[in-house]
Amino acid sequence: MITETEVRKALEGVMDPELHKSLIELGMIRSVRIRNNQVDITLALTTMGCPLKEQIVGDVTSAVSALEGVKGVDIELTEMTDEEKRRIGIGAPQEDRGAAEDFNDIQRVIAVMSGKGGVGKSLVSGLLAVALQRAGHRVGILDADITGPSIPKMFFPDGARLGMSPLGPTPPESKTGIKVMSINLLLEQEDIAVIWRGPLISGAIKQFWGDMYWGTLDYLIVDLPPGTSDASLTVMQSLPMSGIVLVSSPQGLAGMVVRKAARMAQQMQTPIMGLIENMSYFECPDSGKRYDVFGPSHAEQTARQIGVPFLGRLPIDPEIAKLCDAGRVEDYAAKAFMPIAKELAARAPEAQRSMF
Repeated sequence: MITETEVRKALEGVMDPELHKSLIELGMIRSVRIRNNQVDITLALTTMGCPLKEQIVGDVTSAVSALEGVKGVDIELTEMTDEEKRRIGIGAPQEDRGAAEDFNDIQRVIAVMSGKGGVGKSLVSGLLAVALQRAGHRVGILDADITGPSIPKMFFPDGARLGMSPLGPTPPESKTGIKVMSINLLLEQEDIAVIWRGPLISGAIKQFWGDMYWGTLDYLIVDLPPGTSDASLTVMQSLPMSGIVLVSSPQGLAGMVVRKAARMAQQMQTPIMGLIENMSYFECPDSGKRYDVFGPSHAEQTARQIGVPFLGRLPIDPEIAKLCDAGRVEDYAAKAFMPIAKELAARAPEAQRSMF
């Protein structure tokens, strides 16, 4: 007859893949019940959106199933309490909040994401901010691409520096009033490499959020780096996300990789507001004829596979490249983007939408 002691002993060897400690040591095994050699376990995760929960459940099932006499294993998932999280060092006690966090009033946080680099996430972030600002909203951009920031180059032709206030450092404002925070604003030269490991990157993002005095914003746009690792995980776990905007390009590879990003957002229980295809086509200025430079679009098919709205296509436009290089992205007409921004605003229920 299998006993609870034997089950818990077996689980001492099952480690949390992120915390690198035993589930028993972390107190994640809430209860063990045994009936006719059927083992029922209540497993408390650090968050129900844990992207590694399937691995944890699989490891627990394998460890217990290997015990002699076990006929079956059933695992019920729940979430740790705030007190339990604090006890193991992953909670966010009030005293650890950013110095300016309680003084900021940020209504909506929208992250721009793709699993692949080179699809134009920073461009979409910038154009989204510009479109929302033109519609009368108060907008900020948090550049979470710590090792490859490009947002400041688009908005500040002569560079910019942080300001100061009694409540903490303040992000500089662009010529139209968009507040921007990026690691490049802290460097002596814009081309200095930021060679940091994950914990430092995560710490910087949390400081940009909690230690900066943003004031009142209707929208904070977060420009994420490529991939589904530390920076994206930190944003989804630490910021009060309103939703994710996915960016793809016409190539089939880009569609495959963006589906990975979508799966991460779904596992983290972060709403996906829709998919945008960038570099979708080039329109000849002489004839008006459209050319699919990177092949036929797969964006609508990708959106259907993910189960999210398709928001629209953005063209290849040499003018936008010139303006971004000159720090004048706010001078771009962005006619193709205004309907997309309007649709995104409509998907943020508490945002001020009357200006559209």
